[in-house]
Amino acid sequence: MKISKLLFGICIMVLISCTSTPERNVLSLGVDDNTFWIEDGIPLPKSDSIFYLEHPSPLFRKEFKTNKAIKSASLSITAAGYFKASINGNGIEENVLDPAWTDFSKRIYFSEYDVTSLIQNGDNCLGVSLGNGFYNPLPLRKWGRRNLRKDLTVGKPTFLAKLLIRYKNGTSEEIVSDTSWKYASGPILKNSVYLGVAYDARKELKGWDTSGYNDDSWKPVQKGSGPGGKLQKAYFPPVKVTQEITPTEIYSPEKGVWIVDMGVNFTGSYKLKISGNIGDTISFRFGERIYDDGKLNPMTTVIGQVKKKGVGGPGAPDIAWQTDSYIIGENRDAWFSPAFTYHVYRYMEIVGMDKKPKIEDVKGLFIHTNVARENSFSSSSNLLNSIQKATERTFLANLVSVQSDCPAREKFGYGGDINATSESFIYNFDMQTFYRKTIYDWVDAMNDTSFVDTAPFAGIEYCGISWESAYLITQYYLYLYYNDTEIIKELYELDKQWMDKVARIHPNGIVDEGLSDHESMEPVPVQLTGTSHYLQCARIMETFASVMGDTMNINKYGLLAENLKNKVKAEFWDRPVKEKINRQTLFSTLLYHDIVPTDEIEAAKDSLLNAIQNGPSGHFNTGIFGTKYVLETLAENGAPNAVFDIVNSTTYPGWGFMIDQGATTIWETWKESDNTYSNNHPMFGTVSEWYYRWLAGIRPDPDQPGFKEFFLTPTTPEGLESVNCTYNSPYGAIVSNWKKITSESYTYEITVPNGTRANITLPVSQSQMLAIINEQGLNQSSRIDGLQTGQFSLQEGDYVITVTSEKE
Repeated sequence: MKISKLLFGICIMVLISCTSTPERNVLSLGVDDNTFWIEDGIPLPKSDSIFYLEHPSPLFRKEFKTNKAIKSASLSITAAGYFKASINGNGIEENVLDPAWTDFSKRIYFSEYDVTSLIQNGDNCLGVSLGNGFYNPLPLRKWGRRNLRKDLTVGKPTFLAKLLIRYKNGTSEEIVSDTSWKYASGPILKNSVYLGVAYDARKELKGWDTSGYNDDSWKPVQKGSGPGGKLQKAYFPPVKVTQEITPTEIYSPEKGVWIVDMGVNFTGSYKLKISGNIGDTISFRFGERIYDDGKLNPMTTVIGQVKKKGVGGPGAPDIAWQTDSYIIGENRDAWFSPAFTYHVYRYMEIVGMDKKPKIEDVKGLFIHTNVARENSFSSSSNLLNSIQKATERTFLANLVSVQSDCPAREKFGYGGDINATSESFIYNFDMQTFYRKTIYDWVDAMNDTSFVDTAPFAGIEYCGISWESAYLITQYYLYLYYNDTEIIKELYELDKQWMDKVARIHPNGIVDEGLSDHESMEPVPVQLTGTSHYLQCARIMETFASVMGDTMNINKYGLLAENLKNKVKAEFWDRPVKEKINRQTLFSTLLYHDIVPTDEIEAAKDSLLNAIQNGPSGHFNTGIFGTKYVLETLAENGAPNAVFDIVNSTTYPGWGFMIDQGATTIWETWKESDNTYSNNHPMFGTVSEWYYRWLAGIRPDPDQPGFKEFFLTPTTPEGLESVNCTYNSPYGAIVSNWKKITSESYTYEITVPNGTRANITLPVSQSQMLAIINEQGLNQSSRIDGLQTGQFSLQEGDYVITVTSEKE
């Protein structure tokens, strides 16, 4: 049996709709005798080149009457592709790019909306428009070879809907998607989640989604078979417009061209007040950069590296820009905001407007999954703060229902990037439900014979275990940070089967195929990083077996972990590595995964420090995994300034260098790229994890998952005067603030949430004294065991700790 098929016995059951009329407490969505998927009657093109021609987005409408007093009304709706819904001409604008991207043949999420305020007494109309999304993509050959129409489950955009109206007399009524609906072509002539939208305002149908509209020329819909996936109500945050960005500048680099500078690089859309004459075409292009002459440089956001004629396949553009177009209709002062697409840009090029847009007539719309953003970090270093802001912006820009590696070129959910950055994301945002969705994406993507690189699966299978292991490692981080044991219990049998697959693919234990430390500046063998991920998975399974009370497998995975550890140790520690290798990644990997014997850690630490000193400018030269490892192990084993002096520097290579060059998001590579590599890529954002874990010192205790008990070990490097940090644990906010008062004295402000315990280590010397005051203002110094050693524990409460020198 394929692992990917096993989900049907594991995943959440399909929600079945009810047909009875009494009021019910649970709204569901499903296919039944009265409710089914519907679509337009226009067949898909039979040849690739035809997909690039105009295929207007369909509009669907259904009129209905209400004649009783309404108690409530809820719309439950989903689509294969994207949908937008409206009632009586009022758009339901809460979410965008809905539903979330999944393998639609396996799993489909639906949304529920409270639409009570939109229903009126008497005549009403429910309207729906459809976009292609990832279900009906263009046959664009990314890198000249990858065709999403072959790699994804594809088909005609289609939708399923149920409007449940509850009346005050206790009865209810359903308006469902069935063959009584009608459809017509709308003004969106083309829509691609990658390339953009073509919109012709002359083809707008005014009032089409209101009652009384003359739809005699509209055609009856067709009943569709649907994409096949199980229906499930969305339980994770939706994609929303979370911020309107005001441009910092609008200028003209040449006649007829306007460049809008949004000031920051981000993912999303825009709204623009149109000006011109009926029939004029306004064209838009987008990029992360500009050239020295002020013209748009879109090359780092070109889709799939399609940059010359013939690469993208029949009908494809020679260069796959991000682009939109708008043909002006009767309303020459209209506002335009494209639907069913999202772009990555700081700079927007506008051609075809008859006058310069005003600043107030253009807004950037930051679009991302609306994860809770209550955690915060700031410091006395402006550079560290700029890096943190750029990292947060990069992370959010790559959260559009999947965690992507870059939001323009690919938009794919690569597992290696998740393995590298998931802890960083968790420190910055509440990722619990989002990462549950991610794990189910992996359940749907995997098979039982090979490793896949992305979830949803996008046809790529060469990166190996360090990518697909995101399925298991992400489960562990949900356990560690949120004490989510339900996901372990649900997937434990599948986890064991996955480990059996790994053993079949790598029977000798050593991983010898796949991608290693991607974007390392020196070679790194996959035998090091891949086998270390296998080791990490074995240890995770030992933990999961313990959670499950599975004694036999505790022993099995413990022995496997020990065997893998010894294999890596024998290959990369016990003997000198004479081959060319990134020694920063080498020693940090060995330390991170506890491969070095305890009595030899000092030697490994010295080797790591020496490798960093020999690095470019004494900085890191590590890649996707090595950077996470070197930040953690150097912070744990080095002096307080070992990491800080590198991060707080504008010298190449480093985060400060990116900021100094004007970056507002984190780059894909240490070296600046103006033609190939993304300027909005999360993998080097692991520096934010170091902020939370080591400058603020907030770390979970693996033996007490979910922060029931946790470590609080802030560090105070020379050159940094203060840190303010809040992390929201499942028990509440953990606060770790510190401020340097003099060279020998510090003040710490600490909050320990209710029902938890903090095990604290403060950097103090024998010449310093500690005093602690609780939230009632009472001195607790004599009551805290070990206080003067700097190692002590605190129960719930707010505390102020002062560290002073005996000389002061």
